[in-house]
Amino acid sequence: MTNKIIVWLRRDFRLMDNPALYHAAQDGIVIPVYIHKPSSSTHNLTNSDLYHHQAVFAFQQTIKNQGGTLLIRKGNPEMILTEIVKEVDASALYFNYSYDPKESMTDQKIYENLRIPVQRFHSSLLTEPGTIINKQGNPYKVFTSFWKNLRALPIKKPLLQPKAINWYKSEPEETDLETSSKLRNYWKAGETAALEKWRYFLQNQLTDYQEYRNFPGIDATSLLSPHLAQGEITPRLIWHETKETLELISMEKGLSHRHEESAETFLKQLAWRDFAYHQLVEFPHIIDQPLQSSYLTFPWLKKDEVALEKWKYGITGYSLVDAGMRELKETGYMHNRVRMVTASFLVKHLLTHWLEGQAYFEKHLVDHDIANNTLGWQWVAGTGFDSSPFFRIFNPVKQAEKFDPDGIYIRKWLPELSDLPTKYLYQPSEASKEILKQASVEIGQDYPAPIVEHTFARERALEAFQRMKKGD
Repeated sequence: MTNKIIVWLRRDFRLMDNPALYHAAQDGIVIPVYIHKPSSSTHNLTNSDLYHHQAVFAFQQTIKNQGGTLLIRKGNPEMILTEIVKEVDASALYFNYSYDPKESMTDQKIYENLRIPVQRFHSSLLTEPGTIINKQGNPYKVFTSFWKNLRALPIKKPLLQPKAINWYKSEPEETDLETSSKLRNYWKAGETAALEKWRYFLQNQLTDYQEYRNFPGIDATSLLSPHLAQGEITPRLIWHETKETLELISMEKGLSHRHEESAETFLKQLAWRDFAYHQLVEFPHIIDQPLQSSYLTFPWLKKDEVALEKWKYGITGYSLVDAGMRELKETGYMHNRVRMVTASFLVKHLLTHWLEGQAYFEKHLVDHDIANNTLGWQWVAGTGFDSSPFFRIFNPVKQAEKFDPDGIYIRKWLPELSDLPTKYLYQPSEASKEILKQASVEIGQDYPAPIVEHTFARERALEAFQRMKKGD
């Protein structure tokens, strides 16, 4: 009798380097299952939910094209999986680990209570959480040390796509997943799209990554983050294809320092993702509490709904901040440099608790990732272990001048400022009335004055930081 293996899919919508799917294909008939949480309204869906649904649909089509059927159910995973085991007379359940604290608890219950054998596999990171530790047996709190140890490890090679999969076949499944949204104008879900995007970047853009990655007006980053977040491609595949490409270039024509440096910088971004998850697994409370407990007493201002809304809608009077927030609102994405600037503005200029920003990004980021988003906000707020110090306060004007020197990014997302001379793009309110008139801009009408003055905000933030240190 042939074994029937349920493969429970969550954020691993791919054929390549999918351990649960790979091993199930070796062991019997593969019964792919996806269980989604019911939502009372499509208005409650985040952008990452909407992209997630697109990823499910794309993988459903992949399975269908190979003659199989993706079973789609809605409800409690523990109950649904128990029902499917009986429905299809399954022999075993295979799935890949989730490191989300809540999902991990559910996974453990299923592992312990399901009446058939359960196998779990690590697949979404370069290294398993808990495997990179210091001499005291604790996880590293400084990324540099973490990176030094990670790069010395033999990273597992990605598993190949199974040569043949004996898929479970049944009637096509009906689904109420919401897949129509404006995000489709900017993002194409699916493993094929992810691999195409990755290999184009590898061959055409990686060499310039180090030099241009911080410039939001230049197409210099991989844009793989949504695909990584939904498991349409794995960091192990990216890591090894990068290494193999560098070796090939080195043998054929010699590897330039520029190319080598860019590859190192790019791979560090993958490692930072691991660093975030290692900390999340060890310290699950960081989702809503600071890693550094001293920040529990930080004197945040009382929530200012008006200022918060102006930040969310990109009408703060600081053009780089506003451009970033409008890009996020429209596309579900924001360039990483601009994420740091917008986050710093909320936390330090407005003295608003980082949890407000974390929640807003969770709702709007198409590439939302629980560990990356959490550690990103803690990094900006200075509350994490290896964070930017709180007293490092970005000047949004200088950041704009440095990283958008031609105003390409600002003009794209703030078209009302497009006719301003570049030198005034970064502080429109400082332009003369004549220059504003020539550009058809009226401050307070077409574009807002700054909602807070930079020097005042900086001094206020530093004063709050000193009060925390003194225990006031």
